[in-house]
Amino acid sequence: MTGLRGGPLAVLARVRATRPEPGAQERCEMCATDIGEQHQHVVDLVGRGLMCTCRPCYLLFTAEHAELRYRAVPDRYLSFPEFALFAGQWDELEIPVGLAFFFTNSVLGRPVAFYPGPAGATESELPLGAWDRAVEANPGLGLLMPDVEALIVRMPERDSGAAVAFLVPIDRCYELVGSLRTAWRGFDGGQEARALVEAFFADLAGRSSPVRGGVAP
Repeated sequence: MTGLRGGPLAVLARVRATRPEPGAQERCEMCATDIGEQHQHVVDLVGRGLMCTCRPCYLLFTAEHAELRYRAVPDRYLSFPEFALFAGQWDELEIPVGLAFFFTNSVLGRPVAFYPGPAGATESELPLGAWDRAVEANPGLGLLMPDVEALIVRMPERDSGAAVAFLVPIDRCYELVGSLRTAWRGFDGGQEARALVEAFFADLAGRSSPVRGGVAP
């Protein structure tokens, strides 16, 4: 496993520590137009960067199947009420913690995983076949758009409850990783980090439309 910096997960590298100071005006990274704090993003597929953009620049890269260097991050949230992933299957993915994010890197031609921690995000290369078996058991995961959407999976603690999964814009993963990096205390993250994760998943639940039978609503 390798760190986030320089790897295919550099799409998440713009952590909060590198953002402008409060009160500074952000600018579109394509045309330099002033943009507000709430703005949209595109992914640079070659440089693996997440770029802040104004609405007009964002719309240039929304064509889903166009062969472009940049791809707009959509605003789609899906939940998976029928999602099933057991402890043994999670172990097959070789993720050492109970929270991870998965997305398909179109340049590498394979899915990658990462999980948050005190230093940011750590990449985990998925064993051959393990992800395919998870998708086969949960057909809805095939809805994931490469590069711009991620699957967030949270496993239950001590076999209590069921695994929870959401399909989200990949910039929400950036948001959570940066927030956890700031809030993390001690070995397991501490109370503040746990509360942050709870609030994050509650927000996802409120935004998401359910996928049933592998079909998007």
